[in-house]
Amino acid sequence: MTSPLGTLASARLGTPARQAPSLHGYDAGLLLLRLALGLTMAAHGAQKLFGWFGGPGLDGTAQFFTMSGYPAGRTMAVVAGLSETLGGLGLAAGLLTPLAGAAVVGTMINALAVKWGGGFFAPKGVEYELLLTAGAAALALTGPGRCALDRFLPGLRTPRPVHGVVALLLGVVLAGGVLLVRK
Repeated sequence: MTSPLGTLASARLGTPARQAPSLHGYDAGLLLLRLALGLTMAAHGAQKLFGWFGGPGLDGTAQFFTMSGYPAGRTMAVVAGLSETLGGLGLAAGLLTPLAGAAVVGTMINALAVKWGGGFFAPKGVEYELLLTAGAAALALTGPGRCALDRFLPGLRTPRPVHGVVALLLGVVLAGGVLLVRK
């Protein structure tokens, strides 16, 4: 016995039919998450690179990286700013989502390392950074949904968890390498 499209009926077990989950709802939820997280990260990166939105700009960010123990503060500021800006825009657009998520995760691992020890809650804690890291990792693993530019790329049209896992491993390894050079 087959059930009508859109329902999960089980007449043999005597359970009532129920509606199948809406893919449109999942897509809308992923789009909302991508836009909020991606645009937040892109704006944060623009603060570092250009001084937009009240940010310190490249010189101020370079000084912060140097004070935080990173060698070549200016280079690290550029890398962090580009990772946040391009990773955030990639997430927002749903373009190369596994790599965009990994870029954000890698940057946020370093942010967590710098802020670690201040507790969990703001203003000195890591709750904000941890939430951004988890959201970016989740998007890298799940894919962007159907309202995304990845849908037009043959290799990423159908999300595969292995893409997200490989991208996240790359992001974590690169972040770990950067942390190793920190004093």
